[in-house]
Amino acid sequence: MSGPAANRNRLCVAPSRLLRGASLPLVLAVLVAVMGCQTPTPSPPSTGQPDAFSLHEGDVVKISFPDAPTLDTTQQVRRDGKIELSLVGEVQAAGYSPDQLEKEILKLYASQLLSKQVNVTVVSSSFPIFVSGSVLRPGKVVSDRPLTVLQAIMEAGGFDHATANLKAVVVIRHENGQTRNYTVNVQAELEGKSTATFYLKPSDVVYVPEKFSWF
Repeated sequence: MSGPAANRNRLCVAPSRLLRGASLPLVLAVLVAVMGCQTPTPSPPSTGQPDAFSLHEGDVVKISFPDAPTLDTTQQVRRDGKIELSLVGEVQAAGYSPDQLEKEILKLYASQLLSKQVNVTVVSSSFPIFVSGSVLRPGKVVSDRPLTVLQAIMEAGGFDHATANLKAVVVIRHENGQTRNYTVNVQAELEGKSTATFYLKPSDVVYVPEKFSWF
């Protein structure tokens, strides 16, 4: 076998030989490539709605009952994703949109409310994203609004024009006990080409690799 496929196979079989005596940027690039060898990289989710519109840990929500104001409450979503409501106890909030949470609460209070109305309002929301690699200010980015991959990179000071490989930005996501890697072509977005919108989730890691040649 020869060509690009053979080069990829050599990398997957014996990465340690490539890492021997290598610089830190080269080590990071090889590790990202090896991660791709171990687990096929899924295509980025194609969605026009940011996942961050769902409630998550740390969000503060106000729940009001127009016809039963004594039940009104303002709470922060706990680390386990739940809130505590009078009369019904713990309620799952993380993962639901405000509209969906309203419907869930109405079900729980169905036998206790004369008017089938409840309002859920997000008082404050913020979540961390971690950006590393070829950016000017790597580290944690805290946002109170939905972020795309490109927006997260710009929040980290922007990319290094001399070294960043924006065609293969990696998003590392931990969900359901598993780690998934997504490859996003940010260069295409910068060039105004039509691409699927990729919105980040809380605690996603965005890695901007350096331009790299195997030869």
